[in-house]
Amino acid sequence: MNLMANILLNVIISFLVGSVLLGLQRKVMARIQMRPGPPIIQHLLHTFKFFLKESAFPKTAAMPFYIAITAMLCVIWVAAVIVGPVTEGSLLLFFAIYAIHKIVEHNAGSSSGSPYGKLSCVRAVFSAAAEVPLFAVLIIIYLKTGTMILSNIVTYQNQHGALLLSIPLAALMFFVLILSKSPYSPFAITKGKDIVSGYETEHFGLLRGYLMFSESIAWYMLLWIFLTVFIGGLNPVGYLIGMVVITAFVAFINALTPILNPNHSVMTQVTLAFIGIVGSVILLLY
Repeated sequence: MNLMANILLNVIISFLVGSVLLGLQRKVMARIQMRPGPPIIQHLLHTFKFFLKESAFPKTAAMPFYIAITAMLCVIWVAAVIVGPVTEGSLLLFFAIYAIHKIVEHNAGSSSGSPYGKLSCVRAVFSAAAEVPLFAVLIIIYLKTGTMILSNIVTYQNQHGALLLSIPLAALMFFVLILSKSPYSPFAITKGKDIVSGYETEHFGLLRGYLMFSESIAWYMLLWIFLTVFIGGLNPVGYLIGMVVITAFVAFINALTPILNPNHSVMTQVTLAFIGIVGSVILLLY
């Protein structure tokens, strides 16, 4: 299979699987809260629906930046697919992509001119401040394996066992990062119910479709990276099972936990990052 076909196949898989997993998350949350909930494929159907709807542009939008920002979000997560499943490249590159995502998330909110979007982009800065300490997981992984290349990390685990068992607190830090990007999570302050849909509030039609497309790929990639880095290279069935289990567990947490206010969200994540860093260093030394 040539490179372009491999990229296209992995992008399609990540979008379809990510969409169904986000739908599964809403379904599990609904069942826990004793509601019927939407069909599992609802997120996928909504994405296709927005691609077919007429696009509208608010008068307050900063054109053409307002349009370009949605395309940028798609591009960076397609790049994540290339760095991850396609080439198994550098973990450092993946986190650089995640950092760019935070910048794009901020600008998506400010570009629309909506007060809800502007408040969301301010909260995106708050959430970035909380998530940066979690990036220390990179240092811990490097100290343990001596490499940042995903294929080499997989090889290390084949020889020494899963990192989930040897540096569990680092895995916890990464899980908190995943949880923070989950819809309806206690750390989802950029899309809190008090600000409607956050930075997506003023995006309609095709633009909203691009944003939902990016969300699906982002969710798939975060789960893929977690499973690859902390469990090792799995076959497709293993990845699917792992993603379903993590998504269901995240849904359980989200269903039983209210969304925290920005200050509490930041302090909770920073505290968990501190515990993870100190505890992981102690485990590495002893």
